[in-house]
Amino acid sequence: MFIAWFNGLSNRSLVITILICMSLIYVSYTFNSCLLTSINRSFKRNASRQLLISTNLLEVVANVTIAPYSNNNNNSFINTNSLIGVHIVPLSSTNSTNNSATTISSSSSSSNNSTSINSITTISAHVLEAFAKYRLLRQPGSRPSRHLPDTLIIGVKKSGTRALLEFIRLHPDVRAAGCEVHFFDRHYQRGLHWYRHHMPYTIEGQITMEKTPSYFVTKDVPHRVHKMNASTKLLVVVRDPVTRAISDYTQAASKKSDMKHFEELAFVNGSYAVVDTNWGPVKIGVYARYLEKWLQYFPLSQLLFISGERLIMDPAYEIGRVQDFLGLKRVVTEKHFYFNATKGFPCLLKSEARSTPHCLGKTKGRNHPHIDIAAIERLREFYRPFNSRFYQMTGINFAWP
Repeated sequence: MFIAWFNGLSNRSLVITILICMSLIYVSYTFNSCLLTSINRSFKRNASRQLLISTNLLEVVANVTIAPYSNNNNNSFINTNSLIGVHIVPLSSTNSTNNSATTISSSSSSSNNSTSINSITTISAHVLEAFAKYRLLRQPGSRPSRHLPDTLIIGVKKSGTRALLEFIRLHPDVRAAGCEVHFFDRHYQRGLHWYRHHMPYTIEGQITMEKTPSYFVTKDVPHRVHKMNASTKLLVVVRDPVTRAISDYTQAASKKSDMKHFEELAFVNGSYAVVDTNWGPVKIGVYARYLEKWLQYFPLSQLLFISGERLIMDPAYEIGRVQDFLGLKRVVTEKHFYFNATKGFPCLLKSEARSTPHCLGKTKGRNHPHIDIAAIERLREFYRPFNSRFYQMTGINFAWP
């Protein structure tokens, strides 16, 4: 029947019929192609969103489920072959709640040349809580955003500020700017919008943190921070000012081969009688002078003072205090650290950026040059009254020589 109808068409009708059929086929193809493309885009968008959530979630798990140090378990978590040549001893922890830093000690063991690190990986309650937080990303209004910092590590230079930052960043509820922004001392004229742009993305319940050690000693910074947020929590890492000055000098000398000797710079006219208080490394160590300016704008309750010495010998203790101060659960514990006896510095089993054991860098634990004992004793004599004043202001005896 169709063939008979087709044969009965004139040439003109045949051409018109063919054109109509081709048009219908084209329209049908175009519609189906657009529909398939839309479905594919929607699928990719949802897949990317799920991948983002999963990636962030895995980061949280990686930051939290750190292997504990143990010698009595056969379930190896870390391949100890990667640690050959590094003498590792466990870091001791303490249950003391005394704020005094008068007793600072470390325990080490050298009975074996090879140390095995065994672990039992667990997912605890805080990880499940982190799961819940990252699920909020799926809900409208809960996407990550940048915020001005509510916590600042304001100093002191060469006292352990970088170590403190890296250690506290292990906590899934802490997000920090990776570099020193220097907003309040160098870039204040750029405005808070510029500052916020340099902060990491956070979700509800996370703390935004930034570290710039020069804030502590810069005159206008306390007022500027207070103007931004009067409730800002401030972390101050302090260290024996004599050792701090030598460390400061050592860092500068490593960048300048023709630098004068420490003794020539620390004293006037080459005599140990007069200390050169205008030289930066010496001047910074007068902590009480700078603290007075901060206390004009912030109550002592908003400042936490961390012992740089104890941060090295017992990082879990000091980080525990920091977590309490910030209102965080104690997620970062002794299980996150191992002690590198070669560097004389605590290192990490895991960090926010790396899942393998590593130390903070070549500049941490750098050997100090030999300094004349008489020069050291003279500097200690110089700092002693300032240290006593600092102890009174903070209510903490750091027991510096």
